[in-house]
Formats: sequence, C-alpha cells, structure tokens
Amino acid sequence: MTRARLIETRAPQHPEGVVLVLHGGASRPGRSEVSPAQLSVLRMVPVARRIAGAGRGRLAVLRLLNSARGWDTTHTPVDDVAWALREVRARWGTLPACLVGHSLGGRAALLAGGEVGVRGVVALNPWVYPDDPRRPVDLTGRRVLFVHGTEDRVAPLERSRAVAERLARRTDLEYVEVPGARHAMLRHGAVFERAAARFAVAALLNVAD
Repeated sequence: MTRARLIETRAPQHPEGVVLVLHGGASRPGRSEVSPAQLSVLRMVPVARRIAGAGRGRLAVLRLLNSARGWDTTHTPVDDVAWALREVRARWGTLPACLVGHSLGGRAALLAGGEVGVRGVVALNPWVYPDDPRRPVDLTGRRVLFVHGTEDRVAPLERSRAVAERLARRTDLEYVEVPGARHAMLRHGAVFERAAARFAVAALLNVAD
C-alpha cells in the first residue's frame, strides 16, 4: 500500500482554517494505487479551486489522495483523513477544519467528522450504507451539508437521505437535492461546487451564508 498524499490547492502562510477535499473511486482488481489522473480524483479539482477562491486567501485548501483505492476493511479512507489532520496540525497548529468529500469520500467525511478540530462536513453524492455511521461518531456541534443529485444511479439518494434524517436529530444539517444531476457531478457541477464553497466558508470563517 502506498502512502496517502496531500496536494495543495491553496496554502497561505497563516490560514484561519483548513479544508480537506476527499475523492471517491471504487477499488479495481489488481489496481489499488490511487493515481492523481484518475477521474474520481480529477472531479474534485474544480471543487477545491472554487473553495479556495471563496476563501480569499484565508483558508488552506488541500486535496487528499488516499493510500489505496476504494474501501479496505483494514485501512479505510477514514484512516487517511485522520493522518491528513495530523499533518495539518503539525504544519499550522490547531485549526478548524472542514471535510468535503464525494462518493466514498463523502462517506469518509461523515465517518471522520468526529475528529478533533472538525467544524463542518460536506457530503457530495455520498455513497453510504443506510445504517451509517457504522461506528460511534459524534457530530454534535458540527455543521453538515448533503448535496445529492436526483439522477444518481451509483449512490442512491434514498440512502443518503435516510442517513441525513438520522444525523439531523443531533446536529445542524442541511440537505440539498440537485434535480437532474448524476453521480459524477459533470452535469450541474457548478451547483455542487458553489454549495461546498459557500458552506465551507460559512463554517470556518463565520461568514453568513
């Protein structure tokens, strides 16, 4: 297994908060390494750029490349998020963080949302199980945003809606449906990007959204 990596989109010297952008992507037989050129990784580039622009130099925005494709039973993307947050603390000290993930990255963001310092979680077309979070995850005090396309045939909208309804009982949660949008976020992609940027800036910089 390769090591997880962080790719800078914006890294000011003294940021007020940090956004970790998490990719999706299922595992492939015989191909476990994450490539910066794979489509699931490239989909998050415009999301990260939009957030960086909205942050106006006040936010560090980093894309996380997982240590392996998909979701392994022994080492998951949640472990990679925990590693990335430690790297952030080592570089900048304790900063409020927002996790923005697509597909399996959305699931990782939700399951890692209880990590120290996380203030906000954005799940874009998240691939989740109906009974997620599957381990004790306390999102009390966090802000959570789901954005899901109504034509997503990979990650069922009904699953994310069920998870969101359960989480909303104990956290500040917003659920946005994007009519006609599919899993890859190619159609209506700007809607997903703007929603993630608006939310991250509001959650980390206390800017009214």
